[in-house]
Amino acid sequence: MKAKSAGWGHEELEGLDLGDARRNERAKTLVTRFAANPTASIPGACNGWAETMGAYRFLENEEIEWRGILEPHWQRTQQRMGEHEVVLCLQDSTELDFNGQEIEGLGELNYEARRGIYLHPTYAVTPNREPLGVLDAWMWARSERDEAGRRAGPKESLRWIEGYERIAEIAPHLPHTRLVYVADREADILALMRCAHELGTPADWLIRAKHDRSLAGGEKLWQTVAAGEVVGEIQFTLAARPGQKARPVMQESVRSAWTCRLVRLARSA
Repeated sequence: MKAKSAGWGHEELEGLDLGDARRNERAKTLVTRFAANPTASIPGACNGWAETMGAYRFLENEEIEWRGILEPHWQRTQQRMGEHEVVLCLQDSTELDFNGQEIEGLGELNYEARRGIYLHPTYAVTPNREPLGVLDAWMWARSERDEAGRRAGPKESLRWIEGYERIAEIAPHLPHTRLVYVADREADILALMRCAHELGTPADWLIRAKHDRSLAGGEKLWQTVAAGEVVGEIQFTLAARPGQKARPVMQESVRSAWTCRLVRLARSA
């Protein structure tokens, strides 16, 4: 295949090895096209029908594994992380809704009638909101429930723990960068905190509290944190969602004597 003009994907995926030079070139071209027009369909992002058909053949090739495509990106992401004193490693889940499409292997989303898969990435950004790349991803389709209402396979909560473990693996390679694992309320699970402790806490963790836990002295978490020193605040408008109008919110960062960590408390302004 004749080499295409260089683009972002060609630079980001330099060193890619999918076992065939043509596959490597196709992957780089597709990443460049999709990055330039991320909301477009495959035909809309590609340059002509021949490139569109090549994209479909590439995506249908079962010999190509998504981790192989992302490997050069992961390496460059870590290189960029090493240029910063602090990097936030953000985790959350999103739904990929393929409802109504004839696709094998889909599972239930937030309710049974909606079908698709879940994606749970770890996204590296700087405190100044500069994106550095993706570090990891969990992808799964929910299995059907049995008669007792249980699903087969590992617990979905494992994605939060394995996400921290991935960051912990990276930390020794970035000795001059402070890594901070950031997650929403679903990550407020004791197993994750135990995991971080057993690994020696190679990365800090910042988790939005879901449970008003009892503390060693008999106090409660939320009351203790709320009584701490306010060290910063930010105001923004919380977007509207079903059943709730948009509203202004002030978010405070509090230094707690109990944890000596920054904990975010959100309340209506």
